[in-house]
Amino acid sequence: MNQYYKRVSDKVLQEHLESKGAVLIEGTKWCGKTTSAKRIAKSVIEMDSPDMTDQYQQMARIKPSNLLDGEVPHLIDEWQIAANLWNAVRHEVDRRGKFGQFILTGSSVPAKLDASAHTGTGRIVRMKMRPMSLFESGDSNGQVSLADMFSGKDISAADSHTIDAIAYLICRGGWPAALNHPEKIALTQAYDFYDAVISDDISRADGVKRNTDRTIRIMKSYARNIATQASLETIRADVVSNDLETFDKESLYSYLNALKMIHVIEDSPAWNPNLRSKTAIRSSDTRYFVDPSVAAAALGIGPADLINDLELMGLMFENLCVRDLRVYADAIGGNVYHYRDKTGLECDAVVHLRNGSYGLIEIKLGGDQLISQGAENLLRLADRIDTGKMKKPAFLMVLCGVAPFAYKRSDGVCVVPVSCLRD
Repeated sequence: MNQYYKRVSDKVLQEHLESKGAVLIEGTKWCGKTTSAKRIAKSVIEMDSPDMTDQYQQMARIKPSNLLDGEVPHLIDEWQIAANLWNAVRHEVDRRGKFGQFILTGSSVPAKLDASAHTGTGRIVRMKMRPMSLFESGDSNGQVSLADMFSGKDISAADSHTIDAIAYLICRGGWPAALNHPEKIALTQAYDFYDAVISDDISRADGVKRNTDRTIRIMKSYARNIATQASLETIRADVVSNDLETFDKESLYSYLNALKMIHVIEDSPAWNPNLRSKTAIRSSDTRYFVDPSVAAAALGIGPADLINDLELMGLMFENLCVRDLRVYADAIGGNVYHYRDKTGLECDAVVHLRNGSYGLIEIKLGGDQLISQGAENLLRLADRIDTGKMKKPAFLMVLCGVAPFAYKRSDGVCVVPVSCLRD
């Protein structure tokens, strides 16, 4: 039996089951949705079972309620094979009047619901799963808790990761299938994911056949512009060549929307705080993949290539950190944003909780000079925030790749290796 790595989202799923009748787990393929759901479910029906798919589809048309029987929570895996199960689940949740009845998981390719399908609001709650964070994969010791930082607790931790180790973790990614394998096999998982996206998944997202070569060019451009606020026109211009002059904005939007539908790219929206001055805040999204290994695969590079290009490695490391922050933020009721204003002052990540608390985070690969630069940026931004109209930051943190310790500087800025962080 394969080892199960506990997921931060396990807690989120359990909390949703305690407050809603059904939970739909969304996320990119191969991130572990079904495996996690089976750990909590008391009964399971697998709609894609080779021996039963036809029968299940027929039953879904004739009497879908028969597929909903089972000890709860009842997992319906690959539910989109019979999309009318959505309304059946919603109706059954209403009929039973109880929480924790169903878990729905399925392919990253979303089902097309007909016009009669109810939104599921109030009955079916959606949650997102992503590839594994470093804490989930066992590559972070978890000695620094993001939740504890919001509570103002002291931090203290040690770390021994080298820059070579960080480069490997970027390229390996958080794919469960990559764990406990030799490096060559582990690194192959991201390439297999990338190949599936360009050859098939991007077209299955909405049933529109898309050009593989164009998909390759778009994903390479996205990887080259990772962790920047590159405009979509910049990406389009990067894609266009002599044989692709007709690739207009609408075509680009179609490709990018498909990549978002299958959870391959996940941009970071801008944060808009109350400032004391009238500084204009830039509203462009920051470009990220759901996992940094996808960018590495799109560029055809490995750990050694990153070591030879530390500027690129720094940007891809930022993507890794944002991935982990999103996983941890989900568990504590938060969202991740970025900040940039017209003066060029930036903050790589802002974790904002539902209660209005927030933390400001700069991401640096390592080195005393870069860490100090990040701390100075955070202090400048914190000084601009109008604390008469909103809370002051719960913490300021430089999240880094290579640092021997997690500690708080004399100016109050926390320095934390990402391989010490957890939810």
